[in-house]
Amino acid sequence: MNEDMSNDVRNDMSNDMREEMSDPTNRRKVEHIDILNRDPGTDRNIRAFDAIHLTHRALPEFNLDEVDPSVTFLGKKLSFPLLISSMTGGDDALIRSVNRNLALAAEHCRVAMGVGSQRVMFTHPEARESFALRTYAPTTLLFGNIGAVQLNKGFGIRECRTAAEVLGADALYLHLNPLQEAVQPEGDTCFKGLADKIGEIARDLPVPVLIKEIGSGISLPDAMLLQARGIRFIDVAGRGGTSWARIEHHRHSDPDNDLGLLFQDWGIPTPDALRALAPLTDSGTLTLIASGGIRNALDMVKSIILGASLAGMAKPFIAPAMESPEAVIAKIESMRKAFQTAMFLLGTRTLAELRNNSELLLL
Repeated sequence: MNEDMSNDVRNDMSNDMREEMSDPTNRRKVEHIDILNRDPGTDRNIRAFDAIHLTHRALPEFNLDEVDPSVTFLGKKLSFPLLISSMTGGDDALIRSVNRNLALAAEHCRVAMGVGSQRVMFTHPEARESFALRTYAPTTLLFGNIGAVQLNKGFGIRECRTAAEVLGADALYLHLNPLQEAVQPEGDTCFKGLADKIGEIARDLPVPVLIKEIGSGISLPDAMLLQARGIRFIDVAGRGGTSWARIEHHRHSDPDNDLGLLFQDWGIPTPDALRALAPLTDSGTLTLIASGGIRNALDMVKSIILGASLAGMAKPFIAPAMESPEAVIAKIESMRKAFQTAMFLLGTRTLAELRNNSELLLL
């Protein structure tokens, strides 16, 4: 898993299901779920966007129903700039149900969706079913996902191509997680030479490569390193939500190992990451996605004003995804209405008027 699971998941998983997940990667996903349930502090919830204040327009001079929050990304039109961020995948009935419900809702509401790390399907082929989502979302944007460090552990263009093909992906995330790997008991910390290998995948893969962090942010030097190797899409995935360092802390058997707690709040808050990368987006050669601690439509609006083209979140969708696609649809539609209302109150009719518009900020 790459994002939060709700506190109801643990009760829904039987002992038999746990025993079936004997593959180490699958088993680690179950451990992550248990930790998320036991320790609500894994969601740091720093509310970084609350410090950003917006200019209210009492006379917007147009009607609410004239506001068009739609956006086109990678050639596909979305109803508003929402990305259901990467969550999970694996050989488990609950996980398959969650991904299916999310995909059905994403298609119905015309929003984008990313899946959790697909590494598991190469060691546990039965997990492929949880990623075969194009049947449920035939037209909307779907993003695959592989850990970039795996390019130093035997993965290459073949595995990346397979991950994209199984999902029917419009693009593939290569996620960066050096902090999680450094804290994780069985972590892979071989990051040497990774930028060049990412560039090779970006050059040879038939779909675009998107780079994302998983909660510590992308800095300007790293973005420049990636841009020089042909990367055109970055999800900053900053500090603010789930702390994977804290989660991995709980998985250590040594009670005196507090590395994960020491680094639980390490990283660049999402608004700061967006501001730092603004010089690269101004040229039009880099497109940003905002995620990390985004919890509602107002956070989304603020991230678009700061230069993002899409805004991703996961936590708000977990509980409805365990219920039904209809519950997810209701959550998305509520967010879309709030997003449209915020645009109305800012006096902006279109996303083009909202995006990267510093005049909307109260300084």
